[in-house]
Amino acid sequence: MDSSQKHNPVFSTTDTTKVNLTDAEWKKILPEEVYEIAREKGTERAFTGKYYEHKDTGTYHCAVCGNPLFRSNGKFESTCGWPSFFEPISKGSIIYAPDNSYGMRRTEVMCGRCKSHLGHVFEDGPPPTGLRYCINSVVLDFEKSQEKK
Repeated sequence: MDSSQKHNPVFSTTDTTKVNLTDAEWKKILPEEVYEIAREKGTERAFTGKYYEHKDTGTYHCAVCGNPLFRSNGKFESTCGWPSFFEPISKGSIIYAPDNSYGMRRTEVMCGRCKSHLGHVFEDGPPPTGLRYCINSVVLDFEKSQEKK
């Protein structure tokens, strides 16, 4: 748990209870850069995120609530500038909404537990799903797999 999560009473990598806080409540507990993307649907600059070229084995969680989102074996290099995955951990870990902002037709992806904005999904990914979940690093936390000895 990093320092920003110590002040977040809803952060848990195991609790599956839905989280419904007001934006004012989120603003009090989230770091500014996380709040901007997660709650205001912002985006980080391409090729700048800490997980863009990340290759460790483990699980990517929602940085807002701790919900498991993606496994590292579902990550691939897409050259789009953001961490890309071809499938979520489970059907309920991600929820979807149409996004027609900026004159584009896209599908927004949000955390299935806290409804925080994560990024978008596109239909130009690799097999087996053909999907590319393009996710902001700022709203991801990573838990490295424990190596078996």
